[in-house]
Amino acid sequence: MQFTELGLVPELLRAVSETGYTEPTPIQREAIPLILQGRDLMGCAQTGTGKTAGFTLPMLQRLLQAKKHSNSRGPRALVLAPTRELALQVEESVRTYGKHLSLKSLSMFGGVGMNPQISALRRGVDVLVACPGRLLDHVNQRTLDLSGVEILVLDEADRMLDMGFIRDIRKILALLPDKHKRQNLLFSATFSDEIRQLAAGFLHDPAYVEVARRNAPAEAVRQTIIPLDKDRKKDALLHLFNTRGWNQALIFTRTKHGADALSRALEKSGIRSAALHGNKTQSARVRALSDFKAGKLSALVATDIAARGIDIDQLPYVINYELPNIAEDYVHRIGRTGRAGAEGEAYSLVCHDEKDYLKGIERLIRKNLDRLTLPGFEPEMTLENPAKPNPPRSGQNRAQDGGQQGRAGRNGNATNAPRYPQRPASGGKPGGAKRPRSPQARHH
Repeated sequence: MQFTELGLVPELLRAVSETGYTEPTPIQREAIPLILQGRDLMGCAQTGTGKTAGFTLPMLQRLLQAKKHSNSRGPRALVLAPTRELALQVEESVRTYGKHLSLKSLSMFGGVGMNPQISALRRGVDVLVACPGRLLDHVNQRTLDLSGVEILVLDEADRMLDMGFIRDIRKILALLPDKHKRQNLLFSATFSDEIRQLAAGFLHDPAYVEVARRNAPAEAVRQTIIPLDKDRKKDALLHLFNTRGWNQALIFTRTKHGADALSRALEKSGIRSAALHGNKTQSARVRALSDFKAGKLSALVATDIAARGIDIDQLPYVINYELPNIAEDYVHRIGRTGRAGAEGEAYSLVCHDEKDYLKGIERLIRKNLDRLTLPGFEPEMTLENPAKPNPPRSGQNRAQDGGQQGRAGRNGNATNAPRYPQRPASGGKPGGAKRPRSPQARHH
């Protein structure tokens, strides 16, 4: 199937063509016609499959074809996103695919001044992509009118619940026109029971689209576990950089402090790196991601707040320096590579203390992950049987360890790019990729 068969108007097809895509992804093939019909929809697809274009393209067409029902200069379409990175990314997709339409868009999030956002709202906005906290700030200051919203989209809905946005979401829903008077779309990479309860409250007779098994990671990502002692993770990571020629790896830690410390350690060892997390200013986050995308950095060390908002074309490697304590976050982390059918690699450095996290991940994805033991970095305890120590390392291996450490060095949440379709990987399909704490703050 081609994009030309989906019923999109020439202006949108022209924009899609100019990005180099001809064939829609499965979620786009199924979701776009339903949304064009005006149906409410629950869309579930693993990360990296083109969910954003799956709702952006038909949303723009419905706005173009519908007559404005309100004299308000407030938005006609509202997209709620959990993080500022994702808000920026979705709004860029709106601009990319709406470039031949006379529709205005705005991304809205905290961490930056409100005055530029207020000025844009006064000039009029058709599509508003917003984080819940900052949106409510504008509502409270009477700078935003939501009475004219015709289309509501919840993007990465499961992440919004994880980040504690449920109260803010319910407040926003109460400010919108009745659910029967607007179109409602909910997209997520995973659907928990809580998500289904939320959907039941604001969706009206929804269609349901699921193009991948629930909580399944991308099939194109090769996943490998490297068992290590906790105090040897840093040296092992540096050894991998030095021996495998990694030049673009997205590395995840559990805490902001850990991300900063690891980034400093990489820099000290000659590996260009930056940390990205919720305590960084917006300008610092944009700069770090831009430098990483441009190849100026070999490593970007991020917390899970960035796991849903990073879209990097042809990202080779994702590294879990620490496993997440929420198994679903593992799926979102490794989904930054192997996007839209392209290949990617994900490595997880796992110590004895993380064995329960690993069990939870393998239970969730219904798969036992391959183990790789690094010569010279064999752990004292195995992950499978912690009561049974590994055989003592030989004197030769100990000598190798010392050599690796001496060579290795020291130790130690991003944005942009239109979200899907992506650059063609093969057969004209939108594609991406190969290679490689906690979410909070209502304005992230």
